Amino acid sequence: MKSLLFLVLISVCWAEPHPNNSSLEHERIIHIQAENGPRLLVVAEQAKIFSHRGGNVTLPCKFYHEHTSTAGSGTHKIRVKWTKLTSDYLKEVDVFVAMGHHRKSYGNYQGRVFLRESSENDASLIITNIILEDYGRYKCEVIEGLEDDTAVVALNLEGVVFPYSPRLGRYNLNFHEAQQACLDQDSVIASFDQLYDAWRSGLDWCNAGWLSDGSVQYPITKPREPCGGKNTVPGVRNYGFWDKDKSRYDVFCFTSNFNGRFYYLIHPTKLTYDEAVQACLKDGAQIAKVGQIFAAWKLLGYDRCDAGWLADGSVRYPISRPRKRCSPNEAAVRFVGFPDKKHKLYGVYCFRAYN
Repeated sequence: MKSLLFLVLISVCWAEPHPNNSSLEHERIIHIQAENGPRLLVVAEQAKIFSHRGGNVTLPCKFYHEHTSTAGSGTHKIRVKWTKLTSDYLKEVDVFVAMGHHRKSYGNYQGRVFLRESSENDASLIITNIILEDYGRYKCEVIEGLEDDTAVVALNLEGVVFPYSPRLGRYNLNFHEAQQACLDQDSVIASFDQLYDAWRSGLDWCNAGWLSDGSVQYPITKPREPCGGKNTVPGVRNYGFWDKDKSRYDVFCFTSNFNGRFYYLIHPTKLTYDEAVQACLKDGAQIAKVGQIFAAWKLLGYDRCDAGWLADGSVRYPISRPRKRCSPNEAAVRFVGFPDKKHKLYGVYCFRAYN
């Protein structure tokens, strides 16, 4: 009897590439179907969704039976599970599970995710108040009895990638310190896809930096001798994967828009770093972070030729309209350096969060 049951199961199992995720060639979907029963199909109407920090988004997912017009067979409860895929696809982070009237969300998704359920076969996930860490690929899995299928949806965020090195100088961050450095500057460590998109938009940077998958890379649009050779082709250069504890590089950070006001503080005198911090506090704000000046420059077109202190002790200024004496050759956030905090005098950029 056991041998007969095993043969029946073998006869109705097959594997095929996922139709909505052909770029992940290593991923296979295993279908298990009761003999002569309807085949369960899970479909994402869009493979990629775009949003921004602070917004709301719907990740589409619907399920069907290939040989019936109804959403479910009625014999089994349907279980919907959403997970987030890690950069190497070997691990998954639980996001949301629903079965019948039971609902459960996990981690920092708690209170921010729920099913749309616009119809009987709608398993789409709504994410509210999006944070930078929400960026990535999500898997929608639907299970009914012995049948299951999945679809993958990518959530992309509008934002900006910027290179970062600390006051200590070039190549001083291991991977974990790089992650924290980005968080300290109102950003997260960038993914390869985000760096690649930034390179396509013109980002050119010769220093190698950590990415979220643990690789070390850098983008070159203008090949030159100190950056891989002047005869090489433009592209994102890959140093490979390095020891996250011992190896030290810079980092590429990613940030998106913010819920607040970024501004240059009009003050009667130039300030030391400590005076700059206090001046922003007195104005009902905080000294701005590096991620905030890049977001204001890239996403809002902020333009100011005055160099000002930022929270990490650096001095920078954002130029959206290149002109004489103000970054004449390119639009950029200009880096002055890490001056002596106690003796050098500059203006200051502040940030006031909206309630």
